[in-house]
Amino acid sequence: MQYGRGLEECDMTAERMFKEYKNLKKEQGILLFQLEQFIGIEESDVIDSMMFGHADDNDRVQTSNRSDKTASVAINYKSVMDRENDEWFEFLWNRYQAVVEELKFFEHSVASLDGILPELVMDLVRGELTWETMEQKYNVSHAMIGKYRKAAMKELDFLYELRDKQTEAFILG
Repeated sequence: MQYGRGLEECDMTAERMFKEYKNLKKEQGILLFQLEQFIGIEESDVIDSMMFGHADDNDRVQTSNRSDKTASVAINYKSVMDRENDEWFEFLWNRYQAVVEELKFFEHSVASLDGILPELVMDLVRGELTWETMEQKYNVSHAMIGKYRKAAMKELDFLYELRDKQTEAFILG
């Protein structure tokens, strides 16, 4: 998965989520931080620096159109700056929503699995435990963890396919 690429452009599967879960969780945190801290460029700072940034000690009244041109440039720059700030914020917000939606779907799908699979799958995707530790935790063999993983993947892929079919039906319908 590439940063900045919309999740809707990716063909998400259980296998990809197994691999990308930790990265998506990190990205979610970073995006949330950026959104919460978003200020953008202060327009008054930009306009002030353009209009008054090159003033020298000899204050004088100008009789030319230069001050009008400077003000015009500053106002145009403000609209460009506002547009850039809006586009950046919109990108962050859309990406955040896509990441959250994908994580929620995956977590909901995992929670719908039977038996010990929800907890086991989350242990696998978080990657905090070794397989040996998981063998002890679940009191099963290494091969059995692999079988559980395979069964979970099959069921999760079915849920992803179902979601894709629903989306396709909506788009085509």
